[in-house]
This record gives sequence, structure tokens and C-alpha cells, in this order.
Amino acid sequence: MKKRIVIEWLDEPEEHDYPAAKAYLSLMFDDRTVSNFVTQLRQAPVTEFKAKDIFRASGLPLLGISNAHVEKDRKKVLQGKRLSPLLLVRNSGMAKVIIADGYHRLCALYMFDEDALIPCKIA
Repeated sequence: MKKRIVIEWLDEPEEHDYPAAKAYLSLMFDDRTVSNFVTQLRQAPVTEFKAKDIFRASGLPLLGISNAHVEKDRKKVLQGKRLSPLLLVRNSGMAKVIIADGYHRLCALYMFDEDALIPCKIA
């Protein structure tokens, strides 16, 4: 029987996740819009969505362990380290969710359990 992996989470995103989200969002939106999104993310409560639903809503492909960042996060899970919740932004115009921070974490976690509830903040 396969041992079920327990994925540990921090209560809140790490502080460095917000500048990372800002840098990514700056590729798609103007500075004012990005600042508004980051403010909304900081103030948003942590909620949960299934890994498979986040992937479907984002339209992004699943990265494998050949990606160094995914492998690093996979090892953190196996070591029982706590991971930072994802930062998501709803793009209503495209009817998509943007993974502003945490894409590699999501890919790593999906390999363990596609039905896993993933803590997120969403703006």
C-alpha cells in the first residue's frame, strides 16, 4: 500500500512571494493595476481550491520534475517542509486565473495528489 504524503502549509504566504507576484504581473498589466492586485492579495483571506481546478482555470501545462524548481518543491514536500500558499489573480476578461506566484509549487503538489486542497489568496 502506497504511503500518503502529507503536504504541510504555512498559514500565510511568505513576504518574498508578493514581489515575485508583482514582477510576474508586471509583464501583463500596467503599474497601477499591478499595485492594486498586490494590495488585494495582501488583504485577501487564505482560501482553498483543488489543485486540478487551479490548473484547469489557469490553462497552464503541468511541469514535470525535470524542471529544477518543481523538483526543489517536490523535495520540500518529501522532507515535510511547510510551503507557502499560492497567489492567484482572476482575469475576468479572459475567464482565466493567473498564478501570480506558486506555479512550481502547484506542479510539484499535483504529482502527489491532484485532488489536494491548495491554500491560496485570490484577487
